[in-house]
Amino acid sequence: MLSPLAAGLGLGFSLIVAIGAQNLFVLRQGLRRDHVLAVATICAASDALLIALGVSGVGLVLQAVPWLIGVIRWAGALFLVGYGLLAARRAWRPSGEALGGSAGQGAAASDPPPAGVATRTRLAPVLLTCLALTWLNPHVYLDTVFLLGTVANTHGDDRWLFAAGAMAASIVWFFGLAFGARLLGRWLSTPRAWRILDAVIAVVMIVLGVSLVLPTAG
Repeated sequence: MLSPLAAGLGLGFSLIVAIGAQNLFVLRQGLRRDHVLAVATICAASDALLIALGVSGVGLVLQAVPWLIGVIRWAGALFLVGYGLLAARRAWRPSGEALGGSAGQGAAASDPPPAGVATRTRLAPVLLTCLALTWLNPHVYLDTVFLLGTVANTHGDDRWLFAAGAMAASIVWFFGLAFGARLLGRWLSTPRAWRILDAVIAVVMIVLGVSLVLPTAG
């Protein structure tokens, strides 16, 4: 029988390792090497807070106000569709973004980046986007707060050990995804590759956004 720590680690990974809006955003930031530490930290810290809320019983409070999840659902859908449209615009009208590797080495700090090299964006918009993709996703409440919190509480006095395992899974995943994404840089060294990536992101984001507000089958 698995220990509560291992059980939490396993369930945490099973819930988080999937193609979704948040993971695609983390992947893209990692590929661009743009505020990677900040993005990974926000995602892992948000997950840890949501897990703690679920284990502490806040999920029961949310069940008492189901309209709140509905509000989050529509806000999340609008945000995802909007973000998807921006990605589609980048794919349709590219800025020539690519991974420059060592192209900029030896240049002065005040020099503009070489053509085709990804430039860093301002920190505030990146952080706000990351927070929105995390906290405006109703599935994060269903999976992390309700489901994971419910399973954790079946472990009785060991529920916080279970929660620690789930939190560890989030930390390993987000930091691994964010910092490991650069290993894919050799395949994304051209503007055309980034157009394809943005097109995929656009499709996934818009589909996810629409799916949040469509009535479920059955």
